Amino acid sequence: MIAKKPPMGWNSWNTFGDKINEQLIKEMADRIVEDGYRDLGYEYIIIDDCWSLRERVDGKLVADPALFPNGMKALADYIHSKGLKFGMYSCAGTKTCAGYPSSYGHEFSDAKQFAEWDVDYLKYDFCNFPVSGDAKNAYLTMAMALRSTGRDILFAACNWGMYDPSGWMRSHGAHSYRSTGDIFDGPKSYKDLFISQVENVENNAPGCWNDMDMLIVGMHGNGNVGIGGCSDLQYLQHFAMWAFLGSPLIIGADLRKLDEANKKILFCKGLIEINQDEECRPPFLVDHDDTRKYTFAKLLSGNRIAIAFFNLAAEDQWTQNVGICFDDLGIHSESGIRLQLTDAITGEDLGIYEDSYATKIAPDESKVIIAQLIFPE
Repeated sequence: MIAKKPPMGWNSWNTFGDKINEQLIKEMADRIVEDGYRDLGYEYIIIDDCWSLRERVDGKLVADPALFPNGMKALADYIHSKGLKFGMYSCAGTKTCAGYPSSYGHEFSDAKQFAEWDVDYLKYDFCNFPVSGDAKNAYLTMAMALRSTGRDILFAACNWGMYDPSGWMRSHGAHSYRSTGDIFDGPKSYKDLFISQVENVENNAPGCWNDMDMLIVGMHGNGNVGIGGCSDLQYLQHFAMWAFLGSPLIIGADLRKLDEANKKILFCKGLIEINQDEECRPPFLVDHDDTRKYTFAKLLSGNRIAIAFFNLAAEDQWTQNVGICFDDLGIHSESGIRLQLTDAITGEDLGIYEDSYATKIAPDESKVIIAQLIFPE
């Protein structure tokens, strides 16, 4: 199965935009391996927009030889030699978002070309789509084109949440679908995207995932979508939200410039474990209120439950009292079941609890817990 779990990897757009080339992509692939990201599940190296010539040649997409002198097949071979997978970009509209040739009207020939280049992942954008066009049919057409190649290519649909994709992208062949507009490197951006999706993750399941856009962890206001940056605490909250809700985890920062604090966030095994759990169940919203406080839970394999508390209040606002009654997890006191709690971020043993758990979290802070059920003897 393609996309049994949420995809993980790196994409060029957030930091580099149109400033991409073959050497840069190779360096990112090298860092994914050498710095240990691949061992945690980050496996896709994805080239976004601006990789091709401005016009087709004999009806075909051609990689810009000034940027990619050895061509895409050679680059795919290099990435595959690292034990990674190769991703590329096209668009359902008449031009890509940056004005390059798209796959509109060329779906089957382009899919064949991507397969010949040994592409493993295709991000399919939605810019410049004809007003009279049928968006659902456009994505279905590319899905069928990719399937016709005989190669397993993850189809990452990116129509920015238009036409309620959660209701049809799975049936129309996508393996992930963008449920939101673009993310920018600032706390308001990631919080707004999160709020828009807190009750829209029920359809997350093996084979098709709600993509809340790429990660901004570690960008610090630099790059193509930088608008001031976030604090490390905010980057941690952003990563925890994406991981818990089951979004793909696609890094957008320059891997060569990440500091240790932000590497630690991207390397958080507890949060990745929740995102990549074998049962792949979506989370459910337990509680939220007007103070921007959210409580989620998520069933995990091995008789475990993940619990998340998010305080979206700004840093100059208030600490929140948060907690959960185990009744809300379907665990009633008469069952005799207790919960052994572990902090998913720090690994700290929080102890054994019988009926409820409560704590405090500061503005922009998150508390994510993995609870192991202890059954009565």
